[in-house]
Amino acid sequence: MLKSSKVPLLTAGSRWRNPRFVMRVVLGVLLVANLAAAALVMWPIGGSAEDLERQRIALQQQVRKQQTILDTTRQHASAVEVGRVEGDQFLDEYFLQTRSAYSALISELLAASAQANIQSKEHAYVTEPIEGSDSLSMMTITGNYEGTYADLMHFVNAIDHSQRLVVIESLNAAPQQGSPRLAFNMKLHAFVRADGVGQ
Repeated sequence: MLKSSKVPLLTAGSRWRNPRFVMRVVLGVLLVANLAAAALVMWPIGGSAEDLERQRIALQQQVRKQQTILDTTRQHASAVEVGRVEGDQFLDEYFLQTRSAYSALISELLAASAQANIQSKEHAYVTEPIEGSDSLSMMTITGNYEGTYADLMHFVNAIDHSQRLVVIESLNAAPQQGSPRLAFNMKLHAFVRADGVGQ
């Protein structure tokens, strides 16, 4: 019968006292650390130097593009603001306000007719909204006048140089029997803005 050899079992505490076991553990830890270091060298976190350089160049290009877009947007905003200011100035200068439009325009027509030696007769007007606008409308004035051809030309010239935007749509003239004077009918358009718009 074989003798059974009894090998003493090593307990956890006795293993750490064994120099061979400790040496194996230390070598294993160093091997794992070396493998980790080698992996970081070959595949660095965040990419290689070439990858980082490519990323830097791409980011610089993006910054330049965004800066160009920002500059263009600023130019557009500035142009829009200039357009708004000029539009308001145009409304102030050439458009009449609703509450005084008719009286202002009739006064201007009467002054022009007096300056041109034109006899002014009756006037009629109608105001209609301009399509697509909530605050602008067009006033159509129809007036009857009497005068010579030369006086008529002076009158038309005075209307053409009016401070307001006044458009002559039609002019019908007929000679008066036995007189060098003409009777004429004129249809004019002026533009009106709601009170307070453009101010």
